[in-house]
Amino acid sequence: MSTTFAAALNQAMRDAIADDDQVVVFGEDVGVLGGVFRITDGLARDFGEEACFDTPLAESGIVGFAIGMAMGGFRPIVEMQFDAFAYPAFEQIASHLAKTRNRTRGALHLPIVVRVPFAGGIGGVEHHCDSSEGYYAHTPGLKVVSPGSVEDAYRLLRSAIADPDPVIFLEPKRLYWSKADVDLEALGAEPVEPLGRARVAREGTDVTLVAYGPSLPVALEAAEAAEEDGISCEVVDLRSIVPFDDETVIDSVRRTGRCVVVSEAQGFAGVGAEIAARVAERAFHSLAAPVLRVSGLDIPYPPPKLEQIYLPGVDRVLDAIDRLQWDDEPDARWLEGANR
Repeated sequence: MSTTFAAALNQAMRDAIADDDQVVVFGEDVGVLGGVFRITDGLARDFGEEACFDTPLAESGIVGFAIGMAMGGFRPIVEMQFDAFAYPAFEQIASHLAKTRNRTRGALHLPIVVRVPFAGGIGGVEHHCDSSEGYYAHTPGLKVVSPGSVEDAYRLLRSAIADPDPVIFLEPKRLYWSKADVDLEALGAEPVEPLGRARVAREGTDVTLVAYGPSLPVALEAAEAAEEDGISCEVVDLRSIVPFDDETVIDSVRRTGRCVVVSEAQGFAGVGAEIAARVAERAFHSLAAPVLRVSGLDIPYPPPKLEQIYLPGVDRVLDAIDRLQWDDEPDARWLEGANR
């Protein structure tokens, strides 16, 4: 069945509401309109205004209200219209949403999902495209996930809703209308899996490409192009940034001996840097070359006509793969470590 990314998200919320009347969806224009991207289309009509309703244009108030509802036993799902629109709510997220469980010594959980349409690729103007995952990943107490496929749009959102802790759910805007043959009814019949597991999206032997969210299709396309040059790329879909699945990532790098991290966010001090550091620490003696990163530029997202210059594309990933010392003799220190 051909299913869109957006439809998978919508169905995940439908199934969660049907299974648990404590699940509620609210945010700006998510009710009658169905959200600016129509991800909540039909929820208010089919389940009533008690299950899906509009709020004032006040992001801090939306998250604060969700915290109070969660304290009262509900499982709120809140939508931020765009990534950069969520910043007014960051004080509530960092100071209260992330810390309440620790503050109460585990007595009080806040099972809240904050859905954030994020990243670029849609030609959005200022405040409508941003890669904000670093802020949330750096805040202890939050779980941070980002699906890169239609199937994971459903799976990860169901997992996030079922999780006892607050989850920042980052939805790549440019993937909303991507399609795949996915049977949502069959997925809905499966047990909900816990968050924190990566997956090998494509098997390979020569180099590991680590990606998540909007960068996953880029990594997969680059792997196909590299195959034409005789280079076999294994693509690891991180899925969950926090918790981080060291086991799957490191096992892959130990098999291939090389690693390129692909992330749309700016490079300096980003999630990609953390991934590279973890690989270097845990798989150093398996590496035949330094870990490389392909990321966005260290500037704000540019105007729409310049966006493609900013976004890390297939050519930049292939350039990084070419830099992994395929033709030249590796540095002696790297060669010694790889042979241990």
